[in-house]
Amino acid sequence: MAKIIDELSVFFPTYNEETSIKNTVGAAKKVFLGIADRWEIIVVNDGSNDRTGEIAGKLSEKDKRIRVINHASNRGYGAALKSGFYNSQYSWIAFTDSDGQFDFSEITNFIEKQRNTGADLVIGFYKKRKVSTYKILTSRLWELLVSVLFGLKVKDIDCGFKFISKEVIKTIPRLESERGAFISSELLIKARKSGFKIVEIPVTHYPRTKGAGTGRKLNVIIKSFVDLLKLWKKLR
Repeated sequence: MAKIIDELSVFFPTYNEETSIKNTVGAAKKVFLGIADRWEIIVVNDGSNDRTGEIAGKLSEKDKRIRVINHASNRGYGAALKSGFYNSQYSWIAFTDSDGQFDFSEITNFIEKQRNTGADLVIGFYKKRKVSTYKILTSRLWELLVSVLFGLKVKDIDCGFKFISKEVIKTIPRLESERGAFISSELLIKARKSGFKIVEIPVTHYPRTKGAGTGRKLNVIIKSFVDLLKLWKKLR
């Protein structure tokens, strides 16, 4: 595989993924060795209470291009994304979920899409999402609400595979969402408002085979709506 990008940071927001984090990092490293001259992998361990931090730490000891950021307690998906964004050192940043539901080798498609379009953000949308009908339905209702309130029209706001210029993160107002799931919406809303170009690309999605997601917990849902209303009031 030819080197197609000078430098790239990737981070994985991670909570209790002891069964998958080693394979996820290993798969990303294998891809990086073929496509990037300079790269780093960041595991954002969001207060896991299993062996996630220990396993990630051992990977970092073996290769200093792998870094671990440990949150002392579980702060939420938004907090994990912010730690990843604001600690990435290279000019392009990618992130995916750490549970093995994405094929990181598809990052080459994101890079090619960016070069062909000049986009500042390349965001994934699921070819076919491997989750329950309930999750798909609630996601669509959430996206409809964001579209109505902010005029943000994309195929999938919350797909956990994105490729972003660091210039976007440096330029937009600092991201605020922590516990809730509003962080992806906030990122795209602020990027668009700042004049950055967003394009979309289809991605493969696999069923989760181990562990459990936390995005449908009541406290997460409530905080997502609180964050949404706060930004809506601020931008009115």
